[in-house]
Amino acid sequence: MMDAEITKSLLPWISKTSKLLGIYVADFFKSRGMDLTREQLIFLKFLMEKDGRMQNELAVITERDKASLTRLVSTLERKGLVERRTDEQDRRINRIYLTETGRQTMEEAVPVIREIIENVQKDISEEEIKSAIETIKKVQENLGIEFEE
Repeated sequence: MMDAEITKSLLPWISKTSKLLGIYVADFFKSRGMDLTREQLIFLKFLMEKDGRMQNELAVITERDKASLTRLVSTLERKGLVERRTDEQDRRINRIYLTETGRQTMEEAVPVIREIIENVQKDISEEEIKSAIETIKKVQENLGIEFEE
């Protein structure tokens, strides 16, 4: 049996919630006819913000090792959402670009994401959301992780 002190800590609650959220997002998108995972959405979001990022840069900002990122990019390439291009100045560098299908997919994903947020935050007050965000930021700071607004 798990020690009561551990079950009353944030660690198992954040971990389990993260896993459940990943499953929920994938299932929700699938129910809308979209084959996207939370990780793929996050990756595509970074490309929407700045297309043509270097593959190494994407590994850092998505907190993935090179092999894991390569698999993710390959999956998104097979789905026709991104393409790799060799950098014109330095042929050793791969840059990742959204395809037109990738852009369209992200535009279609936005209302679905809004619906997910609405469902997940149902019956939670703005004050509770603000408090939860502040708590999570403190956890990230304790881990030495900088967070993005």
